[in-house]
Amino acid sequence: MKKFSIGIIVILLVIATFGCRREPKYSEVPHIEFVSLEKIDNGTGHDSQAELTIYFQDGDGDIGLDETDRNPVFAVDSPYYYNFFIHLYEKQQGEWVELELPTPLHSRIPHLSNDVPESIEGKLSIVTFINNPNSPYDTVRLSCYLVDRALHHSDTIITPEIIVKK
Repeated sequence: MKKFSIGIIVILLVIATFGCRREPKYSEVPHIEFVSLEKIDNGTGHDSQAELTIYFQDGDGDIGLDETDRNPVFAVDSPYYYNFFIHLYEKQQGEWVELELPTPLHSRIPHLSNDVPESIEGKLSIVTFINNPNSPYDTVRLSCYLVDRALHHSDTIITPEIIVKK
């Protein structure tokens, strides 16, 4: 009888150990890392756009907005209408200067997981403008950060500089 009880306990421990699917656990604050910034050839000999790729992790999977997300915190006139924020900088006489653009480069990332809460990770690619046609400067870089639905801000990453063909 004692051997039978020990056998059942061992079997239950094996089932508990191997039967549970373990999700990677990340912080509920999104984490992002730079992967690449590749200019897009538009066939004109001038650079206008680039594809920015980042790696992300989020512990509760609440990254992303739907087109219908328009409540006050995500309304068009709210700072959180966008959830991926991109700032363009030019190197002007050796100093980095953020450009004041008439239209922001920010994006609305769609929902990345339907099974919130869950830990998620992956890569995101976003096409953005990189050329200020009104400027003679040709060296640029981007800074960006991600905000989840709980308004947690990731760290800000800065891309390496790239030369833009004017």
